[in-house]
This record gives sequence, structure tokens and C-alpha cells, in this order.
Amino acid sequence: MTRSAIFAVLLFFCNTLSAQKTLRTIQSPGRQTSVSVGLNRSGEIFYRINYRNRPAVDWSRMGLTTKSVDLSTGFKLIGADEKTRDETWKPVWGEVAQIRDHYRELEYRLQNEAGHRMTIRFRAYDAGVGFRYEFPAQNGLSTVSVTDERTEFQMAGDHTAWWIPGDYDSNEHVYTTSKVSAIDCAHYEREGNIYTKHIVHPKNVQTPITMKMADGTHIALAEAALADFGALHLEADPKNLKFKSFLIPSADSTIKSVNTLPFHTPWRAVLLSPDAAGILESKLILNLNEPCKIEDVSWIKPQKYVGVWWEMHVGLASWDYEGPQEILAAGQKPTFRHGANTENVKRYIDFAGKYGFDGVLVEGWNTGWKNWFGQWKEEIFDFAKPYPDYDIDEVVRYARERGVRIIMHHETSSAVTSYERQMDAAYAYMNKYGMNSVKTGYVGKIIPKGEWHDGQWMANHYVRVAERTAKNRIMVDMHESVRPSGQHRTWPNWMACEAARGQEFNAWSAGNPPEHECILPFTRILGGPMDYTPGIFEVRMNTYVPTKKEVVHTTVAKQLALYVTLYSPLQMAADLPENYEKRLDVFQFIRDVPVDWDDTRVLQASIGDYITTARRQKGTQNWFLGSITDENPRDVQIKLAFLPPGKTYEAIVYADGPDAHWDTNPYPVTISKRAVKKGDVLRLHLAAGGGCAVSLKLLERG
Repeated sequence: MTRSAIFAVLLFFCNTLSAQKTLRTIQSPGRQTSVSVGLNRSGEIFYRINYRNRPAVDWSRMGLTTKSVDLSTGFKLIGADEKTRDETWKPVWGEVAQIRDHYRELEYRLQNEAGHRMTIRFRAYDAGVGFRYEFPAQNGLSTVSVTDERTEFQMAGDHTAWWIPGDYDSNEHVYTTSKVSAIDCAHYEREGNIYTKHIVHPKNVQTPITMKMADGTHIALAEAALADFGALHLEADPKNLKFKSFLIPSADSTIKSVNTLPFHTPWRAVLLSPDAAGILESKLILNLNEPCKIEDVSWIKPQKYVGVWWEMHVGLASWDYEGPQEILAAGQKPTFRHGANTENVKRYIDFAGKYGFDGVLVEGWNTGWKNWFGQWKEEIFDFAKPYPDYDIDEVVRYARERGVRIIMHHETSSAVTSYERQMDAAYAYMNKYGMNSVKTGYVGKIIPKGEWHDGQWMANHYVRVAERTAKNRIMVDMHESVRPSGQHRTWPNWMACEAARGQEFNAWSAGNPPEHECILPFTRILGGPMDYTPGIFEVRMNTYVPTKKEVVHTTVAKQLALYVTLYSPLQMAADLPENYEKRLDVFQFIRDVPVDWDDTRVLQASIGDYITTARRQKGTQNWFLGSITDENPRDVQIKLAFLPPGKTYEAIVYADGPDAHWDTNPYPVTISKRAVKKGDVLRLHLAAGGGCAVSLKLLERG
């Protein structure tokens, strides 16, 4: 369909909507955003979103289809109510101390010819729109089996987009930058090192997808409060510049979701901003989630940790106790040791205690790691049975004496039914040893067979884990899970997820390009914190195994800056202790930087190019700043307008050293100090693939 034909159709819809007098429009409190909805003569639902008096989402279809009922046509409007809400709430932890939830709401109530009722609830914020489908209890309809969601997003132009493919089973892809008209996943078939890759539809993309319009306006399509439904993917129609909702199927491939009434879908969220920085600062997704369900949150604490983890990825140790395993190219057989042995773990505990880290993650501690990968079978791991060389009683005693907690690791190998059978015993085992944090993993193909990482069954599992760990006063960090959608407001013990291409890909694959960390905050991290595992100082893998060619595509200074630019309340100092102890002056920034904040300012941002973020430490007047760039060097000027007036700060600047470059010279870091005040300007040079980290500590006599 040509563009002129599209506009003709849209004009027709607009006329018929008005003629039937079903058109309703609400504006956001500050009149930045408006959303309109109405029915055409066939009872089909259409909506439009305007931002600053221009279309952001032009007239687009809405609705669902189910196994027995078509909920996309034949509707009549039976009522429409509006209200305004304005409240402020305080997150348990986060990027800011409090969040304002201010919106105008429209409850648009419909009934079809068979008497089935459906409500579409819209919330218009100055920074975007959320909407969801709701189904009240009603006679003749107790359960719905959703076969399709008909929601469409008609773009108003051929925007620049940042996206990854609509993979049912993995989020661990490198991002593509293209026009909407050029979206095509064919090149991802050549992408290696993703075991569970399952790309069925060559034009499908995952959410969040973020776009830049010709006038500089930014728009992100996402979801919020995912529960009891498949994750939202989008089927792109590049020719017509349109996206249609696509839900991941269940084991019955014709069904996307089975729900008992009353129920509602997750929110569909459209984030809007005049610039890239506003997308990062948006709290729309969090606001669309339910308030905290945990009564006593005193035990939920953000933390920094180290761990027995990176040494396995670089080829120095094994998760497996039974014997050596080949993780390098054929014919290369270095001598492996089991990483999670008592003495080695004590070494990490000593390091954590000495340098003030909260916890030590121990991977490979429990039985089941021999020949576990790719087995697709039940009962591989035992989550309460250590290997013989891991004396858990001694390890926990030793850690407790040094003020350090052991972080539990539960790799499920995606035998999820097996994990659910063991959860109560596993969490009781953790409570016995005083462990209050667990990292879960879902590497492999899902059991129950036929389910997918992004399907309804798994979405419900992740929520069950959050609920069950909360009951046991345990914080959880989920890896290889679905992308988060703001659920950490409701379950603040759900501290972080991986759910994207993390740091470990740099150790054994083509790695993450320098722009990767400049895209993640605008896409994946919009829905919630990511456990990216920053802090790598030794970036060349041939340091460990001479034949390895892999590198981390970064300078060391950029690794410091990631602690500020990639938000998470759970941050790992991911490198080996000995690499930090060689550079204690540089390591000091990782020791100093906090993981909980009262204020966040995005000072400069361009998706895929650069980010500069400043954050104020929780309960203090100290600020920390991170600035990163892609493969291009940059000179940036940062005005310290966010500092309070009349105060003097000591700025400690960790900058890329002379001739630094992510590929040719990644190591130099220049450390300098100066006194600064509000309004002063920091002039920084970011090397190619580089960055800069700054601590701004209030001087007592400022």
C-alpha cells in the first residue's frame, strides 16, 4: 500500500469514527500528549497518539482474537469515563528518591453483538501513553484462549530504529540500527554463539524498540507489568512503516495465552521525548506497574559483589568438578581446575572483605555440571548438594567472619519444572546458611517442552520465583530470562535481570561492539536493571590462553563509567581479584561508586553514540558521573549545573590516558583531581570505545 493510500484509509477511519460519535480523546496533564480512540462502522477499534501536536502513532487497529471469540470487531461503545491521578511514590531502591505518577485516564468500555464485554484503559502522560485490555467477569465467558493480539502501531515516518530480532528464546543479540523500512532479520542467521536462538519470522523484532523521528523526537514501543501473558514482540511491516503485536506461542502453537476472567493484559507502553535523554529519564514503565506487594522491605539491599565467574569464561577454571572440559577450539586442552573449591572461594571472600564488597557469587558449587549443556532433560542439578571440594559450612563461616555474604547460584539448564519442584528446599537451604541473594539461570531449551523463554508459562514462572523468594526474604537476579517490564516496583526483591547480550560474550565470541553499551540503556534497560557485569581491566583474552583472540571492545576507563551509565542496584566487579590489585588506584572508583541513588540526570545522549549520566548517592550530597562513547573518539564538555550552589566538591577524574583506544591501547587511565563548584565545566576526552568516570565528593568546608 502506498503512503497516499494509507492516508486515504486513515481519513476514512477518522470520518467514520466521528460519524458514529464514538470518538474520545484525552490529553496528558501538561497537554504534551493526547490519545484518541473510536470505532468504525464495523465496530473495529482504532486509536491515535499525538505528541506535541504531531502524530506519534497514527490511526492504528486494536483488539484481540481468541479461540472462540473475535474481540477485534463488532463492538459498540457502552461507556467512557475519565479521571486524573497525581501522586508521588518512593521506590525501595532506584535511580531517584521519589517518582511522580501523573496522568489522565480513559476507561473505554465496549460490548460486542454476542454480549461479550471488554474495556480498554488508556493513561496519557506528558512522557507517553499506556494502554491495556481488560475483561471483567461476565456470563458466557469464563476463560479466553488468546490466539492473536491485533494491536498495531502505525509510524508517522520512516524513523531510525534500534532493534534486535523477535527471538522466542533469547535476547542475546547485537543491536541493529536501520530505518523502519529496512527491518530484516536475515543477517541474524549468521550470528553465532547463541545456543537457543529461535527466529521464526524474519520481520519480527522484540520490545522495547526505540526510534528517532526526523525532527529529533524519540519514541519507544515497550510493555509494562508482564504477567500471565506472552512477552510482546512486534511484527514489522516495513513497506507500510507499521508494527503489529506478536505474542510468543505456548506449547499449543495456536494459543498465545489462556486466561481466566477477570483478567487484563500487560500494558502496552509508548514512551515519547523530544530527545534521547528524556527516554532514559522516563518513569512511565515503572508507573504502569502495581505498587510494592512486600510489606517489610528492610532486608532488600542493593549491593556490589565479586565472584567465581569470569575465570571460567576466560578459560582458567571449570564449573565442572568431575573433570576437565573443552571450551576452546578443538585440540586445545588446557588443564582446568574446578573454580568453586573451598580455598579459591576463600580467596574471593578475602578480597571482598578487604575492599568492602557485599557479596561473593559462587558458580559451579553444586552437583550436576558434568555434561549438563544442551541435554534438555530433567533433574540435572541438585540445589542443595555441594560438590565434594566445596565445604559450604566452612565457606559460610569464613565469609560471615569477614562481613561478606555468599550469593547462591541456581543454574536450571531450563529444566524449569525440575527447579520448581526444588524451589522450597533450595530456598530453605539458603536460609539455613544465611544467604539472602540468588542468581538464577535459564540456559537451554525450556522444559516443559514446547514452551519458550518469552511465552506465558515462563512469564508466570519468573513471577512465581519473585514471589517465592520474597516469601523467603531472598533477593533474585535472573539470567537468560524474559526482558523485565518494571516488575521491580511490585517485587523489589527482583533486583535485576540479564536478558540481553552481557559482558561474557566478550570472552569467547566476536563480542559486543563499542556501541553496544550506548544502545542498551535506550532499549533493554528501559524495562529494568541489567546485571551486565562491568569492571573488566584485563581486556585481552590471550593473557589467559595464548591462542585466544577475543577482546573486550572497551578501554578500562569506559569499564569504570559503565557503573554509572548502565543502571543496576546489583553491580559486579567482574574481573579477577589479581587484576584489580595490580591497579588499585584505578580500582578505587569501583570501590567508591554506590548502587543506590537519590537523583539521576542524563546530561548528554545520542543512541548508539554516547551517554553522559550523573547520579547522586543515596542519603548524601556526593555525585558520580559516567560518560561513554562508541567506536568514535569524542571531546565532551559537561557543565556541573546539577551541583548545589555555594558548595565545593573534589572531582576525581578517571579518564582515558594518552593515545588510548579500545583496540590498540585499551589500558591507560589518567587520574586527576580538582576542586569544582556549580556551573564549572569539565572538559573530557573520550577515546575510541572509551569513557570517563568522575566522583564528585562534597568537601566539608565547601
